[in-house]
Amino acid sequence: MKKSYALALSTALLATAALPAHADKLDDIIESGKLRCAVTLDFPPMGFRDDKNQPAGFDVDYCNDLAKILGVDAEVVETPFPDRIPALVSGRADVIVASTSDTLERAKTVGMTVPYFAFQMVVLTREDTGIDSYDDLKGRPVGNTTGTYEAIALEEDVKKWGEGSFRAYQTQNDTILAVAQGHVDATVVTNTVAASTLKSGKYKGLKIAGDAPYVIDYVSLAAGRSEYGLLNYLNLFVNQQVRTGRYAELYEKWVGGTPVNLTVPGVYY
Repeated sequence: MKKSYALALSTALLATAALPAHADKLDDIIESGKLRCAVTLDFPPMGFRDDKNQPAGFDVDYCNDLAKILGVDAEVVETPFPDRIPALVSGRADVIVASTSDTLERAKTVGMTVPYFAFQMVVLTREDTGIDSYDDLKGRPVGNTTGTYEAIALEEDVKKWGEGSFRAYQTQNDTILAVAQGHVDATVVTNTVAASTLKSGKYKGLKIAGDAPYVIDYVSLAAGRSEYGLLNYLNLFVNQQVRTGRYAELYEKWVGGTPVNLTVPGVYY
């Protein structure tokens, strides 16, 4: 029995040793010399195209920082909000750097890091709607961008109210344009988008009508759910961005003011 067991164990060990080693996605990225980041480019100041039609914004710089520390070239893969996770799952992108809320539902499909940014939600409406707070949205036609945290929350509230209507749009620009042109009366966007929209002067007659009563929207980087080596590296990268002051530097550059605290009392320190 002992000889048979030893022979079986030896055979199993030899078979295991003969199996090809599985390279982690982190190794693949380094060896390829290129980091492909899924970034949404209609979400200023996080991601947008500048006056030369080049990708720019906080998320673009964050992707470039990650590529630099890895010693590879950065490639921005433009992805609308609904296409962020499909781009990663299909292999068109290596990492999502696109202000992606860290929901438990998304974590069933992709691996998510500790937060690298956080948003407060506000109501964006026209000056002539008479809307001055979130409560004033009840019974009104409202809209938002498909696949976003604020769209999910707003649509759920419209259903709870039992009055008014909700319309979904494919891009952030489409949503804001719908408000400006009167197709819907209001939307809920991040404080960064609202400030950037008003500052641009592109849409006349818009205003911010107070905060939306949503929890702070913490957003994460995302990679393949089983790519533990890459996810561990990304978590450390986010940590380093904060403690070296780079997070504060990028926040000042693209948003202005004091950076939003990324810690969650009792959870992240």
